[in-house]
Amino acid sequence: MIRQLGFLFAWSVLIVPMIDAAPHAYPETNREATVDTYAGPEGRKIEVADPYRWLEEDVRESDRVASWVARQQAFTEAYLTKLPERAAFRERLTALWDYERRSPPERVGKPDESPRRYTYRRNDGLQNQSVVFLTDDPGQDGRVLIDPNTWSDDGAVALAGYTASHDGQLLVYLRSEAGSDWKTARVMRIDSGEELSDEVRWIKYGGVQWAANGSGFYYTRYPEPAEGQAFQASSLNPAVYFHKLGTPQSQDVLLYNDPDHPDWGSYLVASQNGRWLLLLISRGTDNQNRLYVRRADQPLAVEGDPRDAWTRLADDFDNEWSPITCLGDRLYLSTDYQAPRRRLVTIDLEGPHSGPLRERLMEVIPQRSAPLEWVSFVGARLFAGYLEDVAGVVRLHTVGGEALGEIPLPGVGSVGGFSGWQNSTETYYTYTSYDAPPTIYRYEIATGESTLQFSPQTGVDLSGYTVRREFYTSKDGTRVPIFLMHKKDLVLDGQNPTLLYGYGGFTISLTPGYSPSRLAWVEKGGVLAVANLRGGGEYGEPWHEAGKLGNKQTVFDDFIAAAEWLCAQRITQPRQIAIQGGSNGGLLVGAVMTQRPDLFGACLPAVGVMDMLRFDQFTAGQFWRDEYGSSSDPAMVDFLLGYSPYHNVRSGVTYPATLVMTADTDDRVVPMHSFKFAAALQHAQTTSSAGDEPLLIRIETRAGHGAGKPTSKLIEEAADVWAFAWEHTARQKSEPAR
Repeated sequence: MIRQLGFLFAWSVLIVPMIDAAPHAYPETNREATVDTYAGPEGRKIEVADPYRWLEEDVRESDRVASWVARQQAFTEAYLTKLPERAAFRERLTALWDYERRSPPERVGKPDESPRRYTYRRNDGLQNQSVVFLTDDPGQDGRVLIDPNTWSDDGAVALAGYTASHDGQLLVYLRSEAGSDWKTARVMRIDSGEELSDEVRWIKYGGVQWAANGSGFYYTRYPEPAEGQAFQASSLNPAVYFHKLGTPQSQDVLLYNDPDHPDWGSYLVASQNGRWLLLLISRGTDNQNRLYVRRADQPLAVEGDPRDAWTRLADDFDNEWSPITCLGDRLYLSTDYQAPRRRLVTIDLEGPHSGPLRERLMEVIPQRSAPLEWVSFVGARLFAGYLEDVAGVVRLHTVGGEALGEIPLPGVGSVGGFSGWQNSTETYYTYTSYDAPPTIYRYEIATGESTLQFSPQTGVDLSGYTVRREFYTSKDGTRVPIFLMHKKDLVLDGQNPTLLYGYGGFTISLTPGYSPSRLAWVEKGGVLAVANLRGGGEYGEPWHEAGKLGNKQTVFDDFIAAAEWLCAQRITQPRQIAIQGGSNGGLLVGAVMTQRPDLFGACLPAVGVMDMLRFDQFTAGQFWRDEYGSSSDPAMVDFLLGYSPYHNVRSGVTYPATLVMTADTDDRVVPMHSFKFAAALQHAQTTSSAGDEPLLIRIETRAGHGAGKPTSKLIEEAADVWAFAWEHTARQKSEPAR
């Protein structure tokens, strides 16, 4: 019934410059007669056409794909150039981004073994990459330690992480180029800035961990890909190594690999006290993992199978086991065992290893009604971060679990940080919300006092905006949170251009955070709406389970219900809603726009998973089978085919104005997803008389999946996206609502 609400609203006509609305002469895309046969339930054979299979070829290796990309990008640029608000958005975004930003200070070295020194990241506003500073006083700037802006002319080589050795003398840092998941580790002396000869390549999906004595570091790498396959080949056969400083990577010591399960992931954690090595084994993106352990002081190299050197504390994938810290030989773990919203437990690692892990646990912090998001141990205190209706809450506990109260926060927002050593006397944290830029506080462990450390000066008066948390009812009656931000004087007349954002997957929670990009939209007069869909982690694992595998349609229903609620509240109307999401959120946008094209005025799917039958054939795709299932499973084929965006584009359907976005160097969600989806949309429109809205694809160069994207590219992209969305939501149409 809500679908017809648009007829209840009066449609006024606003005269604004309008670009050519004639049918679009898209660049030609060749269609080939490729048909796959999948095994369905009960042995049924399912034939599926894939006419754009050739667009799966790597754009860096295929001339015909490169030609298609060039023609599509030229066509899109010609359209975007005509948008009336493009230049204005770019100018305003540049101004909004131009303010100093910092990360919380982190102590370099142990408090009792090194001088008082800290590192932090700082961006003066428009620098493409943030710079790492070293200081002996967090209140002073200090000196530049690492400046990634000197690594490339276009700012597309980024710092992907760094960590100091325990004695504070050395720093290992990771470089990533063009947004790729591939990382290279380098080492430098902190005092002099001298670069050592060490270089470790082919690191993916993880950082590095120093050995306690500073002799080297642990890391996970993947085999060197075949020529031309670095950005597309599946990520298989990870292996954990130790790199000894001053030696070539070829001499690194293999600590673990599992050739029997090449699609399993592995990640090593070295305990802060230097006594234990903890190995986490996963088979997907679910948090459930195996947990193995060995003493750090034992010889790293072993004869025979390196797997035999590890004691298997948990040898199944039934639960999550996340190491927090080790006090002597007592390991603290966050787990969902008998606690779907997680709790903190401990186990004696020197106890009887033969006993089942689950029978040897001691509870430290019990499960609460709100999900436990993270725990850190600093200065003999346990800091526990929770989400209460998507608002961050931090509770303090003793090592034994005694509750010491809550840390007061400025409002409904997000909080993070609280890093440090077991004997630290201080720690730092950040608070942010939609109307509050990231502000850094210093927390004194002994007194429990928080003092302001750094407050960004954005130059924007945020008092004229309102942020509120609401709840709406989804299709099946579930109560779903949604955050709204808009000007305080907004008139609820059902005619406000509204950006609806969502994700809904992989236990990722969309918590409140400041964004200069989104502020440009709201400042212009638009409404920001962020829906906390099922599939995320906002209410713990049950919320996630309700939106994964065979329940994935629930996520789409939640998003559709959010749009209908916005209309029912007279905030907006269907033709004025722009929907946006990236990665799994790009899949979300692609799915709902093919299911309810009548409900939206503009669609902005970015780096989305659009081909649900073949996603697991590329790079990290096999890790997502726990979330989506796989077309190799007969029980899942019909379900995946039922919502796969690429396979559900139909001729004769009027689709909203759409700007598909991807990047040529995205090796997380390879660009073929967006290529094929955009080609299918354009073909559907040109072969029928349904609709004349633009169906475009914007292809960024040297940008990857999004991590490390230069500020200049962020501004350019946001200007294009907002100008496109504004053109197709802010201008009123005289036609009746669909």
